[in-house]
Amino acid sequence: MERIKGYVYLLCAFGLAGTSVVAASFVNGRLGTFTITSMGLLFSLACLLPFCMGKLLRTIRILSPRQWLLLFCQALFGVLLFRMFLLYGLIRTSPVEAGILTGATPAITVLLAVLVLREKMKAAHFLGVAGTICGILLIQGVFMPESRFTNEHMVGNLLVLGAAGCESLFNVLSRSAAVQSSGKQEGIHPVVQTTLVSAMAWLISLIPSLAEQPLGALSEMGWQEWLALVWYGPVVTALAFICWYAGIRRCRASTAAAFSGMMPFTSLALSVWLLQEQAGWAQWAGGLLVIAGMVLIGIDREPKLVRLIKSTAGLPKKSGT
Repeated sequence: MERIKGYVYLLCAFGLAGTSVVAASFVNGRLGTFTITSMGLLFSLACLLPFCMGKLLRTIRILSPRQWLLLFCQALFGVLLFRMFLLYGLIRTSPVEAGILTGATPAITVLLAVLVLREKMKAAHFLGVAGTICGILLIQGVFMPESRFTNEHMVGNLLVLGAAGCESLFNVLSRSAAVQSSGKQEGIHPVVQTTLVSAMAWLISLIPSLAEQPLGALSEMGWQEWLALVWYGPVVTALAFICWYAGIRRCRASTAAAFSGMMPFTSLALSVWLLQEQAGWAQWAGGLLVIAGMVLIGIDREPKLVRLIKSTAGLPKKSGT
């Protein structure tokens, strides 16, 4: 039952996170990158603080230096740098491609787990990473000689891939923190953890946002831009992060990485529906390869046929979780 709850939390977390590409496209170019980030985080904190002030003060007193460091790294990579790369990338590429390219997160997460955590890569994981890479190359037009993408377009896609890398590092860091907490104490409540991470990211982004002279740009925004900015805060940040922290406590990192493929699916669908973006066959095919890679990366158990062959041959079985 706990695992099912984890699946639901992760599905909601990455489904909501996938709307960030569309929400950002409404305000990107009208506001500075750091202004969008700081305002969204400010709205998020305004919604979070009334619900967790007591728990927040109690948690602050007992946090160890290592926990503070992990929370700071989560704020830096999972919030600030992720949004900075994504917003700068959206200036140079389309929301459709940006949304699909965030689907590289599962593959990058698995690679980080192998390189940093020394985890073994299963055959399904290897195929998943390969499928994701092929999907990204297809979106980039590498297999299409007639492609006329500009250098700026390529730079935009690379920036979005940088955002996916930051999200992957955030996944590994938050899972590491959850494992350490479960072995020693009850752990930080998801709402409190979201509040602390949001507050750190807001403080980091506040000073560079002031250099963008935000007051004049904010005064000229219409209701659609304000609605997108509010959505970018309490929903994309607060609610999505609460669901994420609740889900990562109940699931393995590879499972969480697989669910992060909901981001490109949500972004692609909403970009075509709300922004009237056009998606060609290469983008759809690349998106399907990315999603197929997500599914393969999320496989924790061997297929029944493989287990049957092994049992018939007298080979040892792998234990599933």
